[in-house]
Amino acid sequence: MTSSTEHSAEQLSATTLLRFATAGSVDDGKSTLVGRLLHDSKSVLADQLEAVEHASRSRGQEAPDLALLTDGLRAEREQGITIDVAYRYFATPRRRFILADTPGHVQYTRNMVTGASTAELTVILVDARNGVVEQTRRHAAIAALLRVPHVVLAVNKMDLVGYEESVFATIAEEFTAYASELGVPEITAIPISALSGDNVVDASANMDWYGGPTVLEHLETVPVSHDLTSCHARFPVQYVIRPQTAEHPDYRGYAGQIAAGTFRVGEGVTVLPSGRTSRIAGIDLLGEPVDVAWTPQSVTLLLEDDIDVSRGDIVVPSDDAPATTQDVEATVCHVADTPLTVGARVLLKHTTRTVKAIVKEIPSRLTLDDLSQHPAPGQLVANDIGRVRVRTAEPLALDAYADSRRTGSFLLIDPADGTTLAAGMAGESFATSGAAPAQDDEGWDF
Repeated sequence: MTSSTEHSAEQLSATTLLRFATAGSVDDGKSTLVGRLLHDSKSVLADQLEAVEHASRSRGQEAPDLALLTDGLRAEREQGITIDVAYRYFATPRRRFILADTPGHVQYTRNMVTGASTAELTVILVDARNGVVEQTRRHAAIAALLRVPHVVLAVNKMDLVGYEESVFATIAEEFTAYASELGVPEITAIPISALSGDNVVDASANMDWYGGPTVLEHLETVPVSHDLTSCHARFPVQYVIRPQTAEHPDYRGYAGQIAAGTFRVGEGVTVLPSGRTSRIAGIDLLGEPVDVAWTPQSVTLLLEDDIDVSRGDIVVPSDDAPATTQDVEATVCHVADTPLTVGARVLLKHTTRTVKAIVKEIPSRLTLDDLSQHPAPGQLVANDIGRVRVRTAEPLALDAYADSRRTGSFLLIDPADGTTLAAGMAGESFATSGAAPAQDDEGWDF
């Protein structure tokens, strides 16, 4: 007999969404793994598979090259590599998935930041012949910095090492020790052969010594932890609605997407950075009034008091308001080709607010080999991970990234051309800092 509890659990699992990213060194087989996942889970349309088979035959390959299912750019197919972040959407009877297939080359490591920034799980591939390499450590560090809750170590190409358990065990032990030191909360190691399909969707007959889940089984059953309704409630204002029509002469609403938490009518709130307080008089959702709204709903809040609220302000519960600051200490992943230097004038974008800022100090850069800090590097170049201290022209209501990935993150932007320079995570991380404060700069002096 099936209980109602079991039935509801099955319904819940069928509707949950898992965002995950793949990462690894070049030629580790990420695209082949993704292609195998799509193919063996019956998530590939017939015309897509036919096109891949045709492209494979034209390249002299007898079997279809499943990597072509994800390497969509012409340059990627010609070189057999991944350059851009390829997003794929697929589903099984148990769960829906959004996959970000990220590049393996060092110069495209910054693309992993994009793919993993919203992921609940990251699959890091390792070539069983090469073991843990610098790029493996770099990807583990980024996953740890971005607070990705679950990391899967997929030891690929086990067929090329004779499916030896000792090879897998050595790699899994080294990676787990490294990732645990970074603070990765959960690590699952799976031996696979993406080319042959071993332990990707179906269990491998060649590795009877392994008793864990396949990659797809783990993806279908891993707890999804993106429930932000229990986090600190935060509502960045995106737009002020004032129709000023005969039907709505006095309507003033503040529209946006709830970044975290829950808001209720009658709740006391504070508008930051001004610090003015009021109460929620009403909440409009899809044109209809509701009593309660939660993340990630897009709503319009109406306040009891006529106070000055504009785009970029954040509405928070009065009894759970973050402190505002103009001095931001954070870990950043530098993603631009131009270096980030001390004294650089930048724009800092946090939720819907963008303010002028100066890079006051770069206390350290992370050395991936031993996780040591290279003190006072003076600048960060593309793909570097380091600590920064930034002074903003206006106060910001930043949460610690460890508490909220949505309201603890920000971008540093080049004010000249709008190029994204760095992705930042406010507060402490596994990186440490302890350099002396820098002197004020001329120009943008806050």
